[in-house]
Amino acid sequence: MRLLRQGLNQSEVARRLRVGRQSVARWAALDRKGGERALRQAGRAGRKPRLTPRQKARLEQRLLAGPERLGYETSLWTSERVADLIEQEFKVRYHPGHVWKILVALGWSCQRPTGRALERNEEAIRHWQKITWPDIKKKPKKSGERSSFSTKAD
Repeated sequence: MRLLRQGLNQSEVARRLRVGRQSVARWAALDRKGGERALRQAGRAGRKPRLTPRQKARLEQRLLAGPERLGYETSLWTSERVADLIEQEFKVRYHPGHVWKILVALGWSCQRPTGRALERNEEAIRHWQKITWPDIKKKPKKSGERSSFSTKAD
């Protein structure tokens, strides 16, 4: 309401607050009818969250412990696994497709595993890259030497 009272139009207020213009229009109408008191009584918009802030904090602790603690073979959290954890821990069902909203709100992001073999030998790879590969790699010819692909006539 402060922005509207400063003379900004509803569209500009909506852009600055990152809300819909209809929300700003609704706020303005409430303010005209009953002032600040009417705005405070309006309550929150949308559906109430099914997990409390305390439960979300506990969920994050469980996520940090890793999926192996729940009996999964890999250390990869999938949305299905997170939905399963929420249902087991809090008796609240979430569709796996909606779990990402909770994870984003907790500051988590979608990441893909690197997909490297467990048998991978990093030391052998470094040795091959530094020693073996330079030895077998083609080297430029010294100036004056003819290339095997030369197009010059003899």
